[in-house]
Amino acid sequence: MSLKIASWNVNSVRQREGLVVDWLDRHQPDILCLQEIKCEEHLFPARFAEVGYHAVAVGQKSYNGVAILSRQPLTVTNRRLPGFAHEAARYVEIDWNGIIVGNLYLPNGNSGSAAGFQTKLDFFEALYGRARALLEAERDVVLTGDFNVCPTDEDFRPGALSASDALIHPASRAAWRRLCWLGLTDAQRAVQPQGRAFTFWDYQAGAWDRDSGLRIDHALLSPRLAERLESVRPDRDERARPQPSDHVPLVTTIAG
Repeated sequence: MSLKIASWNVNSVRQREGLVVDWLDRHQPDILCLQEIKCEEHLFPARFAEVGYHAVAVGQKSYNGVAILSRQPLTVTNRRLPGFAHEAARYVEIDWNGIIVGNLYLPNGNSGSAAGFQTKLDFFEALYGRARALLEAERDVVLTGDFNVCPTDEDFRPGALSASDALIHPASRAAWRRLCWLGLTDAQRAVQPQGRAFTFWDYQAGAWDRDSGLRIDHALLSPRLAERLESVRPDRDERARPQPSDHVPLVTTIAG
C-alpha cells in the first residue's frame, strides 16, 4: 500500500479548520504536515480526531506553529529541531513505521534585517545537522514543509520577488543545495525536472489571477524513499476556494 504524505502551510488552522477537514475527507492522506498553525497547543482543533486523525501540535500564540495529523497513532521523536536555539515553534518530527517525518516551517528571512536572515541560515544549518545524523544512521527520512526558498529562477514567476529577497538569496539557495548534496531528493523535481510547480500565491496584487507564484513548499526524500517515489503534486485547486491559505497542499506518494 502506498504512503501519502501531504504538507500544507494553512496560515491559521483555526481559521481554516473547515477547509482542512474537507480536504482530509476528499484526499485521505496517511499524514498531513501543517505549518503556520498560529495557535497554542491547547487551542489546536479537536475536530481532526473526530474525523479519524491523531495529532501532535507544537504551537505558540498568533505566530508560527507546526502540527502533524496521522491516520495511525503518533510516535513523536522531536518537538524542536536539534541544534536550533531559537524558541519559535517551527519543527516537529515523528517516526511513522520506521520512516522519520520531519515537518518544518523555515524562517522567511526578510524581516528583522541581518539578524532575521541569520536566523534563517541558523535553521538551515541545524536542519543540515539533523538530516546528516539521520542519513548516517541509515534512516528513511522525509523532510517536508514550508522551506521559504525558491531553489532556482524557474521556481518563481518573473517579477514576483525582488532581487534582494531572502527566498532567492545566494546563501539561502546554497543552504538548500547543501541539504540536497547530502543525498536528499527534491521530490517535485524528481518527477518534473522542469516547469512551474508553484505552491504559493500572495494575497496581494492579483497574484493568483496572474499565476504570479512561488515554489517554496518542498519534500526532500532519503535515497530508499526516493527510489519508491510514485508522484508529487501541488493541489492548485485549493487556492481557488473561498478564504484559502496563500499556500496549497503538496502531496507526495511513496510506494509501499
